[in-house]
Amino acid sequence: MRKRTTVIPLLALLALGLPTPATAQPNGTVTSGQARFQVLSPTLVRTEYAGDSRFENAATYNVVNRGFTPPSYTSRVTDGWLVITTSALTLRYRVGSGPFRADNLELKAGGTTASPWRRVVCATGQLCEAEDQAREGMLVQADHPGHTGSGFVAGFQYTNNGVTSTVRATAAGRHRVVVRYANGQGGDGKHENRTLGLSVDGQAPRQITLARGNDWNDWRTAEAEFDLAAGEHRVALTKNAGDSGNVNVDSIALLTAGQAYPSVKATDECRFGTSCDAENGVLSGAAKIADEHAGYAGTGFVAELVGGTKLVQRVTSVPSAGTYPVVLRYANGTGGDGKYEPRTVLVNGQQHTLPTTANWATWGTATLQVPLPAGSSDLTVTCPAAGCHVNLDTIGVNTSTQHLALGGYRRSLDGYNGDNGDPRLYPGLLYRDGWFMLDDTPSALRDGTLRANKGAQPYQDGYVFGYGQNYKTALGDLAALTGGPKLLPRWAYGVWYSEYIDRTAADFRDRILPAFRQNGVPLDVLVVDTDFKAHNLWNGWRMDQNKFPDPQGFLDWAHAEGLHSTLNIHPSIQGDDPDFAKAQATAKGKLAKTGTRDGVDNYSFDWGDPDQLRAYVELHGKMPTDFWWLDWCCDASGSSKRGVTPDTWINEQYAKMGAFAFSRGFGSLQAGGYSGGGALPTGPWAEKRTTLHFTGDTSTTWSTMKGTIAYTSNEGVSTGMSNISHDIGGHNDTTGIRGSEQYLDNGQLRWTTKMPDDMYARWVQLGAFQPITRLHSNHSDRLPWQYGAAANASATKFLNLRERLVPYLYSLAEQANRTGVPMVRPAYLEYPGSPEAYSTVDSQFLLGQDMLVAPITTPGTTASTRVWFPPGQWTDYFTGQVYQGNTWATVSAGLDTMPVFLRSGGVLVERTGNVTNDAQNKTDALTVHVTAGAKGEFSLYEDGGKKLSSRTRIVQDGDKVTVHPAKGWFPGKVSKRDWTVVVHNADGTTRTVKATAKSALQKLVVRI
Repeated sequence: MRKRTTVIPLLALLALGLPTPATAQPNGTVTSGQARFQVLSPTLVRTEYAGDSRFENAATYNVVNRGFTPPSYTSRVTDGWLVITTSALTLRYRVGSGPFRADNLELKAGGTTASPWRRVVCATGQLCEAEDQAREGMLVQADHPGHTGSGFVAGFQYTNNGVTSTVRATAAGRHRVVVRYANGQGGDGKHENRTLGLSVDGQAPRQITLARGNDWNDWRTAEAEFDLAAGEHRVALTKNAGDSGNVNVDSIALLTAGQAYPSVKATDECRFGTSCDAENGVLSGAAKIADEHAGYAGTGFVAELVGGTKLVQRVTSVPSAGTYPVVLRYANGTGGDGKYEPRTVLVNGQQHTLPTTANWATWGTATLQVPLPAGSSDLTVTCPAAGCHVNLDTIGVNTSTQHLALGGYRRSLDGYNGDNGDPRLYPGLLYRDGWFMLDDTPSALRDGTLRANKGAQPYQDGYVFGYGQNYKTALGDLAALTGGPKLLPRWAYGVWYSEYIDRTAADFRDRILPAFRQNGVPLDVLVVDTDFKAHNLWNGWRMDQNKFPDPQGFLDWAHAEGLHSTLNIHPSIQGDDPDFAKAQATAKGKLAKTGTRDGVDNYSFDWGDPDQLRAYVELHGKMPTDFWWLDWCCDASGSSKRGVTPDTWINEQYAKMGAFAFSRGFGSLQAGGYSGGGALPTGPWAEKRTTLHFTGDTSTTWSTMKGTIAYTSNEGVSTGMSNISHDIGGHNDTTGIRGSEQYLDNGQLRWTTKMPDDMYARWVQLGAFQPITRLHSNHSDRLPWQYGAAANASATKFLNLRERLVPYLYSLAEQANRTGVPMVRPAYLEYPGSPEAYSTVDSQFLLGQDMLVAPITTPGTTASTRVWFPPGQWTDYFTGQVYQGNTWATVSAGLDTMPVFLRSGGVLVERTGNVTNDAQNKTDALTVHVTAGAKGEFSLYEDGGKKLSSRTRIVQDGDKVTVHPAKGWFPGKVSKRDWTVVVHNADGTTRTVKATAKSALQKLVVRI
């Protein structure tokens, strides 16, 4: 007994000097010291590091579900590494090595090796770039010269906007925290000294003054002193309630007494076997980080290396000394010296020639053999004295794989005309090399509260996706984790009429709707734009009694006609508004004056403050509608709520007030005092649960029309958002062609404008196959009968086709909600092994997996487009012509048709006849399109509210189509159904077979 009691303490003492072994738990969780891993699916692992060992189990604003069924996996510790392996990926973590970073956490998936976590810790004397650190409600911008790195964080406009840097004091003692900033005339119109709060390790903030500069190009420093222990600390620079903010911050540095502000930035290392972004290295000399040429990896590239330029990447984990391939991804166009020729670079002193590329937007790769020592060393790229004159994007060490985004999203396309450059997209979920890391660390908890303050202790919470080319699996994981895209009411997938022009209730009742009916054009949604408002057309909060004498009566009339309606809102209020006093009282006097409108003080809302949010929501009460269109957001309104972007927060409130939020998304237009489409952290993942994304005011051009083809697919695959609404026809006129209506503009009588007939017809054709078909303009004609005979007939035909497709589209929308795969998608979701599926995103798309749509976006009453047909067989929906897969064809169409194709094995369901709207017309007659001899099936989803739903399976097996009725509930208005099966033959002909199910619940077999 005495020997036994001696041995146990001895083993315990020995264990203190060893890394904590990994422990596996039956719920898919593996813990290794302060690191925790939760295996959620074969392609998804949660990685969490808590320096205080306090892990977070509550749902967050992004991550609403971790209740996955854990897959089979193995967990072991080998040579000091924890190794977790599923059927799709392997994750390795060096036991006891601290927070996740490039050299201690490795992912292998789909043949790719990656470092999912990038953690930049700034030691004493190093430059800490603000854009590399955690941000709260801040945009990264680069529009003022003189900044270091790739940009600066902009604005500090709202309470709780801030940036938090992780620093490391190399020794205990007195330290200076120095901030490099610019302070010009702010978005509030003031040019004065500003204040922010500076806090270390979560302690009470210390207010610092940032003196007024000459302008936004005048970069200065401010500092405060702190006594710090050796080790890591968190330095937070935040706009608190008592601070004025409205500054730009470039960088932060932790310095000792007398140390000059540094020029060398802190970086994370580049792991052997991975491809690393050049802009994350240490750059010296005249070269800059830029982002004006598309197609780069990461956040930008190093632009035009010249003589004296040096780029240093710290390479880690080289297994043994030897010569290894180093792959440079570069562009070599016409340089600043006017020459277009092969260029020479030096890598660790070794010369290499880089051939020319087609232009600066074309990226090439070059492979060098470079000797490297074992372990860690510097990889240095320099130029001869004459300069390299190339742009450098990535450096791959023992790998040629590039981490290139597929798709991308943006808050808005405002100002896009198709000819002013492609809008910058922000990467999301999908990458060509098959992995992604969703950093959920900054997200609030799902109840809106913040995570527990960790003080100086590090904390990381991220979800590693390793999907290879299984892109649909990745979207499914994302939907299960963060919630699927919202299933809108079925009527929302019909036809919308939206026009920025003064309309009255009488106009809608007596002129517009009768014209729809008389011309045989369906209509489901009426959009009432901003001119309906009393007091002020922009931000009034009552309906004008002269235009809408009975607001509830107008909505009741719309419902009686089978329509639904929305009202346009701008989120501010003027000081002389009749509802202002009550709103200010409800807000307890906290509504802030933010400039003037029409010479009157204008006030904005902080939606993160419960009193101001209550005041804002109550303003909507006098205006009955089905849902709200939060249009121009945000007139300086925003949200101080931490861990949730302003858009996400207010859109959720609108979804509670109506059927869904109809708004922009992913950030806030005024975030950081900047207008534009920039994205904010914590935005895209939660947004899709509540929001129909309105993409903003574009221009009426052929190029804009073409640009929206790729944008819809790109946003869908990068965020999981499926409900995306463009202005069909564009918002801003560019043609000057006189339209059909007159209107008053500040007392002057003007004419509306219109598009050329061919442009109008083609845009309506494209819109008929988008997630939402919303005809919209700024005082420009969008109705079929306002155009010539051919365009009128074309638009009428395709709007009726859209209405007939609503049952099919609603089924796709339900699939998107359930699986995460968007309605409109690029071909590579279904055909990831085909290179053409990636190169044709800007010219064609799939609607579901069975319909290929290739819109014509060039002028002419007859025009053509080049179409790539994915593997299989494809039949032209309109002409019956058959195309074999893995081929290209030039397809021509008059205004009465467009290139739309049905996949062999696909099943397309539509209403048999035209209807005026979806809400009032039961689906008692349906048509099924199939191809002769194929096999396939489709699930038709229908619901009736109150959680009642049904699925009718339609199965083709060669010459037989079987309708398997729903079990249980079925739409009450449908007692029996007439079925029409259209069989598309290989010779281009069709045959039609009709059958009737005496009961909607009867199984029906149709011989074809």
